[in-house]
Amino acid sequence: MEIYSRTDRGVVRHSNQDAERHGFFEDGSAWAVVCDGMGGANGGNVASSTAVEEISTRLTANYTSDMSSSKIRDMIARAVNAANIKVYIEAQEDISLRGMGTTVVVVIVRGDTAYIAHAGDSRVYLYAKGDLRQMTVDHSVVQVMVDRGELTEQEARFHPRRNLITRALGVKPRLDIDHCECPVEKGDILLLCSDGLSNYVEDMEMFKILYKLKGGEAVDKLIDTANAHGGGDNVTAVTICC
Repeated sequence: MEIYSRTDRGVVRHSNQDAERHGFFEDGSAWAVVCDGMGGANGGNVASSTAVEEISTRLTANYTSDMSSSKIRDMIARAVNAANIKVYIEAQEDISLRGMGTTVVVVIVRGDTAYIAHAGDSRVYLYAKGDLRQMTVDHSVVQVMVDRGELTEQEARFHPRRNLITRALGVKPRLDIDHCECPVEKGDILLLCSDGLSNYVEDMEMFKILYKLKGGEAVDKLIDTANAHGGGDNVTAVTICC
């Protein structure tokens, strides 16, 4: 496996509130975390960087090669919940950080299985067998409206409330996390990204980029395309190439 990543402040923003971390465990399994902070420039930066650091530290400290699938899921949940508490406490103790929070996506790929956990509207896509599928469902106001039949997916992309999320790490003492698993094969690609990518690059464009380009070139093209389409937000992309 190989991992490629890039994060960029975009064309409009003056700071980058996204954060990411990735690596490999001793048995060769891969892991990656992407967070997109909110709560003002300072708060967003603190929330995302704190969450990424806490989750990364706990994953690398607690993972063992003989873990069952259920134990991997539990380990990810414990790491995310620990990060949630840490960010929440920091926000309560420092008035300048009140209201800060961050989205989170975590992926571990071991063998032929990808373990995914997320909260917020950062996403995970799977490119496999000539197809691109979104593996996560956004926790956002517009996604609720889509689920109710009040908006189409295309209308949701341009809705003025598209940036309002219904779940975020660090905002409350307890965080609900969604989990899923998917089979992966050699040649498949898992893409983790902040909404600075998904809001500015349509799925078909992502597909074409991942189909035509490999490795770091694909990640660079994804980010450059988001910026070429306006770059109105920070943008982060991480690919785990199986």
